[in-house]
Amino acid sequence: MKVIICDDQAIVRDGLVMLLKLEPDIDIVGTAEDGAEAVDMVADKGPDLILMDLKMPIMNGVEATRQITMKYPEVKVLVLTTYADDEWVFDAIQAGASGYLLKDTPREELVKAVRGTVTGKTYVDPSIAGKVLEQVSSRQIQPATLITSKLTEREVEVLRLIAKGLSNAEIADRLFLSDGTVRNHVSAILAKLGVSDRTQAAVIAIQHGLK
Repeated sequence: MKVIICDDQAIVRDGLVMLLKLEPDIDIVGTAEDGAEAVDMVADKGPDLILMDLKMPIMNGVEATRQITMKYPEVKVLVLTTYADDEWVFDAIQAGASGYLLKDTPREELVKAVRGTVTGKTYVDPSIAGKVLEQVSSRQIQPATLITSKLTEREVEVLRLIAKGLSNAEIADRLFLSDGTVRNHVSAILAKLGVSDRTQAAVIAIQHGLK
């Protein structure tokens, strides 16, 4: 899997490169000093995932994430930052980030999150997961029927499991479906909800009480 590391601190970039290069299945294809550089780098490097800092000069990680997920919906963004502030957490996920980890995350968990995010899982640091759910829940201003009326019964089942952070393979096992069938359901759900990735679909599901 091809990874770009975006952080304005050289020591952090170098440290992450050293850590992840130890994994034979992870290829660091580039590093960026700010969000604008990361956006420009995607077209050239074709990464599977970007490890994205948030508070950076020129273009912050939230805006970079928004632009990348809009232009390249197949590219995953995993936020890795020192900030657990509520506003940054929610804005990053709303922008399309597939996960949010703090920089003191143990190496083993970071590697697990990188691999999992590429395969479609959602990772939120346990220390801030409660904040995310609290913010999302506080915005439950629309009834679930506005979502369920757009989806088939099976799609609602799949969406509930997406909101729980399950990958396609795990959903397939849970519902006794093939991986291909789950992929088709997920694609249909994203299209019907008008979102570009499963994390945004999960946020909408939780906002409407589907969890």
